[in-house]
Amino acid sequence: MKSADNIATIFPKELFWDVNLSHLDIQEDKDLIIPRALYATTESTFTIDIMRLERLYKRTEIVKELKSTKERISNKVCTMVAKRYHIKHFSRY
Repeated sequence: MKSADNIATIFPKELFWDVNLSHLDIQEDKDLIIPRALYATTESTFTIDIMRLERLYKRTEIVKELKSTKERISNKVCTMVAKRYHIKHFSRY
């Protein structure tokens, strides 16, 4: 399992501006890490951003967390994830 210190080397620190990175646990905090990792993604950065997540989580975990998150994930991000995993489109709002 990756340590909390490695999160800062995998994802931009700015995505976790409001939390102490040294206190994040890859498994216990996946409900925060997964949506934040895709929060600022765009069509041009999506592949890189999702691949970072896929190094840590199964696609079922990624989809589950995105469907249930309270973070402001755009429907466009949901569409890109659904297309990547060949699943039915889902939206946040």
